[in-house]
Amino acid sequence: MPDLPRRRLGSSDLSISPVGVGTAPMGSTPDWSIYWGRQDEGDAVRAIHAAIDEGVNWIDTAPFYGWGRAEEIVGRAIRDRRDRVFVFTKGGTMNDGAGGDFMDLSPAAIRGDVEASLRRLGTDRVDLLQLHDPDPSVPIEESWAGVQQLIDDGLVRYGGLSNHPVELIERALAVGPVVSAQHRYNVFTRDIESDVLPFCRDRGIGVLSWSSLGEGLLSDGFQVERLEANDFRRSSPNFREPRYSRIRELVAELAGFASEAGRGVSDLAIAWLLAHGVTGAIVGVRTEEEARQLADAARWTPPGDVLGSVDAALSRFEEGPTKGPDPQSRSG
Repeated sequence: MPDLPRRRLGSSDLSISPVGVGTAPMGSTPDWSIYWGRQDEGDAVRAIHAAIDEGVNWIDTAPFYGWGRAEEIVGRAIRDRRDRVFVFTKGGTMNDGAGGDFMDLSPAAIRGDVEASLRRLGTDRVDLLQLHDPDPSVPIEESWAGVQQLIDDGLVRYGGLSNHPVELIERALAVGPVVSAQHRYNVFTRDIESDVLPFCRDRGIGVLSWSSLGEGLLSDGFQVERLEANDFRRSSPNFREPRYSRIRELVAELAGFASEAGRGVSDLAIAWLLAHGVTGAIVGVRTEEEARQLADAARWTPPGDVLGSVDAALSRFEEGPTKGPDPQSRSG
């Protein structure tokens, strides 16, 4: 079986696999605002082990995912594999104690988040710290100076931004290096193509995609009817009519292209991202089988005519009557 290729993440010295393990579904609990359905911790640990054994060498997590549960699972999984995997986490999302959250990107809050993450992860340093979402009450220059101090202190290797617009990325760059930008991006949510992608390409910043498979819509055999009653996706616009039917029509067309190439639609969705400026695609996996499928997808480069067919299908989709992205689900 061929090794997974590696890609340099921005200006860092991190060479990452084209796909990484997303852990929001692993952190899922019924009392969390973004419930993905039940997740067995043993299955989650085995999924991470399988991904690492297959050559996937980075994990993307956050304190927000199940309010620490995902990081605890990651810590358990990497206990004897820390030297084989990069750990990316986030900071600044705080629990409001009433089922919601708020952002606090003051340097003290960021440091407190990192120190708690390190304890849950069982490590003395994270490889990438990303500020989870913008905080309009704290200037990005102040927040980014706090990240640079954590780097100087040895608790963090590199800093990145998540869900931040170009203006804030540019302001952060004036304070210190921004290695990566993480954004929601998939075949039917493409708003970053107009600004974030070209900006990052010009500035040498790596791009990490979340919602790479559209919260499951780009998975083979997905059916919304199988979701648990309180799964957050049931109330998401992409999963409700009339947009849901149009997305399903698009996915069926893409599945046809993938099938002709002997692959699944999720493989094609990932390959499309990697061909459109994404350094690493974050994909949530919950079982060993899903982890192996993810690694296999990273080994495939589709022929140019297949990607051309995808782009043509997407043009027709965007011209339809329900054009427009699903609002942020806060999974990234």
